[in-house]
Parts: sequence; structure tokens; C-alpha cells
Amino acid sequence: MFRLRGRATAEGDLTPDMSSSEGVEAPDGIKRFDHQRHFDPNLPSNEIELVDAALTSGDSEKAVIVEVASVEDDSPYPEVRAAVRSYDVDLPANTIRAWAIGLILCTVGSAVNMLFSLRNPSITITTYLIQLVAYPIGLGWDLIFPNRVFTFMGVNFNFKPGKFNFKEHVVIVAMSNAAYGGGALYATDVLLAQQVFYGQRFGWGFQLLFGITTLCTGYGLAGLLRRFLVWPAAMIWPGNLVNATLFHTLHDDKLVGPGKTNSWRMGRYRWFLYVTAGSFVWYFFPGWIFQGLSYFNFICWALPNNVIVNKLFGGFRGYGILPTTLDWTVISGYALSPLIPPFHAIANTVAGVVIFFVIVSAGLHFSGTWYADYFVVQSSDAFDNTGAKYNVSRVLNDQLLLNEEAYHAYSPLYFSTQFALCYGLSFAAVAAVIIHCLLYHGPQIKAQFKKARSQEDDIHMHLMKKYKDSPDWWYLILFVIMVGLSLAVCTAWPTGFPAWAYVICILIPIIWTIPIGIVQAITNIEIGLNVLTEFVIGYLLPGHPLAMMNYGYVAMQQALYFAQDLKLGHYMKVPPRTMFWSQLVASVWSAIVQIVVMNWALGKIPDICSDQQLDNYTCPGGRILFTASVIWSTIGPARIFSGNAVYSSLQWFWLVGAVSPVVAWFLARRYPKSIARYINVPLIFGGSGWIPPATAYTYLCWGSVGFLFNYFIKRRFNGWWLQYNYITSAALDCGLIISTIVIFFALYLTSASAPRWYGNYDVYETLDQRGLAIKSFVATGETFGPTSWP
Repeated sequence: MFRLRGRATAEGDLTPDMSSSEGVEAPDGIKRFDHQRHFDPNLPSNEIELVDAALTSGDSEKAVIVEVASVEDDSPYPEVRAAVRSYDVDLPANTIRAWAIGLILCTVGSAVNMLFSLRNPSITITTYLIQLVAYPIGLGWDLIFPNRVFTFMGVNFNFKPGKFNFKEHVVIVAMSNAAYGGGALYATDVLLAQQVFYGQRFGWGFQLLFGITTLCTGYGLAGLLRRFLVWPAAMIWPGNLVNATLFHTLHDDKLVGPGKTNSWRMGRYRWFLYVTAGSFVWYFFPGWIFQGLSYFNFICWALPNNVIVNKLFGGFRGYGILPTTLDWTVISGYALSPLIPPFHAIANTVAGVVIFFVIVSAGLHFSGTWYADYFVVQSSDAFDNTGAKYNVSRVLNDQLLLNEEAYHAYSPLYFSTQFALCYGLSFAAVAAVIIHCLLYHGPQIKAQFKKARSQEDDIHMHLMKKYKDSPDWWYLILFVIMVGLSLAVCTAWPTGFPAWAYVICILIPIIWTIPIGIVQAITNIEIGLNVLTEFVIGYLLPGHPLAMMNYGYVAMQQALYFAQDLKLGHYMKVPPRTMFWSQLVASVWSAIVQIVVMNWALGKIPDICSDQQLDNYTCPGGRILFTASVIWSTIGPARIFSGNAVYSSLQWFWLVGAVSPVVAWFLARRYPKSIARYINVPLIFGGSGWIPPATAYTYLCWGSVGFLFNYFIKRRFNGWWLQYNYITSAALDCGLIISTIVIFFALYLTSASAPRWYGNYDVYETLDQRGLAIKSFVATGETFGPTSWP
């Protein structure tokens, strides 16, 4: 990153003087970097020390110059240098080949994801699979079509403008990620809840507008914020490094000398094939042959009926304090691959899990706080005062609104200890991320707002200036149109969602997208806004469940997906205008395809969304959203977290979240070379946001593998790590995806039975797996808890 070079010429010493006690001034580039480097945990400490030495040196006789290579030569981050090339190649990206393959895969993936999202268990077509599948399709296209220019109505075009290249490949993957990067369209779960569970049918116009606006509002927002989330070098987006490595491996894998890879001589393409094949074969064991390998809780197997043992060591509903798994889906299923985030992000997240979801939670649970004796340690369900699952139908009237009398005759809501804590930590995280962003990144945000595209943080920004940018007004017009259409959706149909409430809702992603996006771009870990939006709407519009479902955190979530794709195009030098139109067209088309498939399924599949559906098309996403809408809006957060409610003490987490970053910031300033520099308070509170349905066990497994690769191997075998780490991550995920698809279609859909032996059946007979690791049970006809409640 920084080079120390002696320069002497016949014209004299051209070395700039460094700042010193004698008043010699440091170069402007170094000074600017010095202001930004203090709180960047991804910058190697040894390179920061070089800057410090340059700033404090008073020996101007040394023919030494310290250059910031982030401006001149390459990215300042070793991970980016290893995965992304610091030069551009003139290759076509906006081609008929890219658009045809991209739209075909967008259509197929959208339809498959939508159809199988209605089923439990489900399966998801991911962008890794699309990246893998698109490559042979592109090569096959080259075998069929000639490299010849055709003319139609005065327009020249070529079906094969050279060999299928990585820029076209990026466009295809970006289209798929824009269409279904997060799985099936979120709007379809809302529509299912409305039509099936609430019995409201607003017609095709509402469905299409709702689906398109939920996707494209986020796209407009992402484009407007790209000066903060895409262009700066510090916004790494580590997940993109895996995609970039796989693109280069597939299209142009170059052998690296063994001196740079800790004596390894194998090409990354061959290594990718070996690991993919191994991952594919291995998953047949935890996925079918020996399913006990997933939650390898052998202590619980030995003592299956011991309540304390199952609470402490159970990985499914307990603390899982001995994390042992041989299943990549358990490791990467929620927090994604642990080979991607930098170690400081893993450490902060795992620290939060250990502090809150193990130590604090155990103290609360075993002391009986929140009536914990009557529940398992962790569950995603809400419970009543008999310990049974909360029956929401008992508190609703014929109009599906809250029946106050029935509610007070039935029960307040109760949560498991982990579930209750997750709400408190969500409160802390959304408060902490704002304060953290202002303290740690405020000056940079201000500077980037003024500079816009004139900023030149690294070589990649410099290389992208050869292409015409998508102007801000494109994204602004798109955002304004989507906001206008969203207002029409909310007010033209009887959604119960007034225009003023929508304005408040859309302000939430506008305010939080930058701070949450910065944290995700640096760490690869997203902090969700779903609890905040549900909380706000529940207070603003109590008793209107459809209002809560219409527009929540989805605008910010989609904005982050789009921002990540824009950074991928930035890394791979794809023209910005090609990225704009490909993502926009794919988003609109995918929304149409998924809504068409949803309506087809509702009309053609018998008993769809019922618990007794023969093929398990029970609509799990719509069902969960329906229950959440009842809890958060019909009953409302005021009855859960305010006044004398059982969980009112969790409101203190707002204050804790706001104060903690200030303490961490002062420590980092006071001790800049200590571990305090790496403390990330939003991650400590919100990095484990997938709990539940994830568990402390899955995060501890994830953290253990992350420690192995991103701490031990990176420090001990850095050359190997730089060359093979990201391609290993891609291969593990690709092999797992392919194996999952084969098992799902070849075995589950054919009603085949897994081998009947201890490893597939008896391992599920523990109290933890059965959800019975409970200290106290309520006798028939009795209840626990208060006799009156808000």
C-alpha cells in the first residue's frame, strides 16, 4: 500500500518534507489519509504505522517518500488487491448475449423461487448458482451464434461480439441479484397474507404496483447514495470479493508463483472444482445419510432427558455452548459464509452473542425472569400464560381487529428469553448505528457529499471515470416516481395505511440506509430495520395489521442489495449506465413474473396455504407475516413494551445503544493502537440479528470457522489466504447449493425416506430437539403470570 522509495536526481532531491516539530508540512495526500485512517479497521496496522512515521518524521535528509497507493496504484486493502484487478480491459458488456441470458435466468429463477417459497421445506435459487450456470450457457451461446454483424431497420447488432466475457457475466449476475437476491419477492408474502389469511383481494393493479414499488424504491435510493456506499475505497463490500474472484477464476485463471501462496502450485480453477465436488458429495451425509451431523450435540444425545444439559448444550433451542457441526448449512445458513467478513467483524458479532445470548441470557433465564421457567431458552413463537403457542384467532373479531374483551380474558404475549432479548438488542442496534456513523464516519460523509464523483479514493474510481455515469437525476426521478406510485398504492385501495404514515415509513430507510450500509460495506454483516419499522407502525397505527405489512424495512433492504451490485460493477469495470438499465429492467420483470406465478399457484394448487396441503404448499412466509402483523399491530408494541407490560424494561436498550458508541469512540481515540480501534458497537448489538431463527449455537459455529480462516490461516499463511480464501468460500457454497437441489428434487419431492437408523431418528429425541427442555409445566386449567395486563 505504501512504498518507501529513495529518489535522487540531477535536479536535486524531490522528496516532499514530512511534518515535524520543526514545522515541516506533510504531503496533502498523507494528511487527508491520516484523518480517515484512524477508525478504519480494515486497514493493516503496519501500513498505518508507516503513515504515522511519515507524519512524525523530522529527518528531511532521508530520501524517502511515502505514497498513498490508494490513489496511484491500487486499493489500500489487501483483500481487494487480491480479488480485484487494478486495470481495465475493453470488453463489451451491453450485449444481446448478456441481456438474453440474463432475462432468461431472471425469469426461471424468479418463477422457481416464487413457487417453492410457498412450500415447506423450501429451496432457493441463489446468485452463486446463477453465476455458475451462466458460464456454460455463455460458452454454449458462442458455439451456436456466428460472430457477424447484422442490420435491422438501420440498426447494427452482433449476437456474438467476441468471446463470452466476464463483464457480460457480471451483468447477468447483477440482473439476477436485483430480481431475487434475497429470495422470493417480499411483497408476495404480504399479498398472500392479505388474500389468504385476511381475505382481502385488491386485484392485479394493486399487486403489480405493490410488487414493483417495493423493489424499485430501494433502487432509486441506492443510486442516490452511491457516493457514500459505492465510490469510496473504504466501502469494500466483502461479499463482492467472492464474486469477483469467481469471475476471474472462471474466465481467466492465472497461476501465481508458489512463493506467493505458501508453496501451493494449484490453480484456483482446479481448486474451485475440487472443493465444489467435495462440498457436493459431503452434504449428502448431513443432508440425508447422517442428519445428526448438523446439530452434533453429542452431550444431549448421551443425556436426552436432562433439562439442564439440554438447555446448556442444545443447539436447536438451547445455548449450544459446545458448538460442533459438520454441516455447512448450519455454519453459513444465516450469517452467510464466515470466510467473507473480516475477523474484526466476526469477533464483534461473536462477542455480542457470548455477552448477551449466553451470559446475560443465562442469568435471566435461570433466575426465572420474564417467567422463563415455563419456556425453552429459544423459540421464534409467541406464547400464552399456559406455555402454549399464542392463539391469535382468540383475540380477533370478525373484522380481524383486536377484541379487547377477548384479549383480557385470554392472555398477554410471552416470549422465550432469547426472543425477548433480540428485541432489546434490535432497539440498541438501530440507535447505536446512527451514533456510530456520526462519530466514526461523519467527516467522510460530509466530504463525500461535497465531492460527489470528483473523489478519487483508489484506482478503481479512477478507472471508472472513462465511462459515462448514470446521473443522479435518473435515480432521483426513479425514486420520486416510485414514492408517488407507493402513495397511490396506499391510498387508492383500502389498506388502512394513510399517506402521512407512508411518509414516516419512507423516512426510516432514508435516514438509516447510509449508516447501516456503511457498516455492511465494511463488515459484510447487515443490521436489520424490520423491528424498528414494525415498532413505529405499531405505535402509529394500532389495530391496523395490513398497514404494518405494506411498507416496512424492505426499501432499505433492497437499497443495500442494489448498492452491493453497483459496487460489484464498480470493481469489474462495467459501465454504470449498463448496470442501471439491466438492474431496473430485471427488477420490474421479476416482480411481474413472481406475481403471475403466485396467482397461478393460488388458482391451480388444491388447498394451497392450508396446514393439510398434501404437497406441503403451506405458504410459510405469508403465514409468519400474518402472525407478526397480528402481534405488532393488532395487539401492538404498547401492550408489550410500555407501561406495566412484562417486557417494558427492554426499552432501556435504546439508551444503552445510544451511549455505548460514544464510550467506544473515546477509547479508540485515547488508545488508537489498542483493540479499542476494532470495537464496533452496532455489530455487538445487531450483528446477531438472525437470532431467532438462528441460534447462539449457529453463530458460535460460524465464528469458530471464521476464526480458523480469517485469523489463524490469514496470519499464518497469508499468501495462501489471499489467493484461495474467497474461491474456497464460493466453492463451498456452490457445492452445497447443487447438492441441496439434487437432494430436494430427487429425494424429498419423490417422498423417499432417509435411512432409518440412530443418526437420523434417535438424535431428534432429545428434549432440546422436541422443544421440551422446560423447567416447569402449567397444570391443566391453571395459568402463570399477572392476573391483569395492559
